[in-house]
Amino acid sequence: MKLRRIWVGIGLAGGMGVAAAQAPMPTPGPNPYNGSRPQAVVNGVQVQTPYREDVVAMEDGIPTTAPAKPLKPRKLLVLCRATGFIHSAIPLAAATVKAMGDRTGAYQTTITYDAADINTANLAQYDAIFLDNTTLNFLDDAKDSAVTAARRQALLDFVRGGKGLAGIHAAGDSYHTPKPGATSVPTGTWPEFNQMIGGWFKYHWGYPQEVTVKIDDPSSPITAAFHGQEFTIHDEIYTFAQDSFSRKNVHVLMSIDYSKMSDADKAKEEFKRTDGDYALSWIRREGKGRVFYQALGHSEHVYAMTPMMAEVLAGIQYALGDLKADDRPSVK
Repeated sequence: MKLRRIWVGIGLAGGMGVAAAQAPMPTPGPNPYNGSRPQAVVNGVQVQTPYREDVVAMEDGIPTTAPAKPLKPRKLLVLCRATGFIHSAIPLAAATVKAMGDRTGAYQTTITYDAADINTANLAQYDAIFLDNTTLNFLDDAKDSAVTAARRQALLDFVRGGKGLAGIHAAGDSYHTPKPGATSVPTGTWPEFNQMIGGWFKYHWGYPQEVTVKIDDPSSPITAAFHGQEFTIHDEIYTFAQDSFSRKNVHVLMSIDYSKMSDADKAKEEFKRTDGDYALSWIRREGKGRVFYQALGHSEHVYAMTPMMAEVLAGIQYALGDLKADDRPSVK
């Protein structure tokens, strides 16, 4: 396979451009990297520029076709704001989502790092929102509770009114109490969002934890790229608080094959789930709208894995309303 030497730069305003790798390295974000491995924050500013080699790998791995033909031209808003842990993969994830839409024609993408863009007037032009590794209180304004309330209500109304929400990895590490250590499990702080996204983070096996992933719904068009086959992956592996995640609330697409984890790895987990249920991706209805979530995506290499990105693309198209899938809760 011939590598196409291209790279993507994301500017402070969230716009993106594609240029030849031989061109001079621009400085659209706080740090253009200049060939170094990604950083998440430079001088207190969230970095918005993906590492060139990660973009090349991603461009060679993402799907070339979409699983569904859009019913109409679609617009997707990618929100990258994180107020807790800031993942270095955020700019790459944004670039990946945009590249998949551009390549397949499934949707047009706008990228923002500004929570102020979550308002009723602005959201009217979009069909879905993609939460790119958002953490903790990503919509909130620390100085104005009225602004916070308006943003939260705009998001809820957007989805419940018939639009879509998709999220990856740290979208599930949002709106819970900060983890104080091994003495208590985090609790949710925004019940409507906690239920809508499907759960909140309580513990992770650190990168590069290897897990075997089983396909819970091999008949779903969202998991079609896996052909029903288990696979192994190395990533940071999230687990969710037992009182936050339930198959009565979501339709599970894939999960950890917990029986194949070693006893030593199982013993590391804090606040172990008593049901042994470790889902990784799911879909669900929220009012008239649709929600897709994938817990993997901590590491940049995940965005170059073709089946994984095919599932994310399909999940986005489900959220947009173009791909029909069984979204009834897994446990009736």
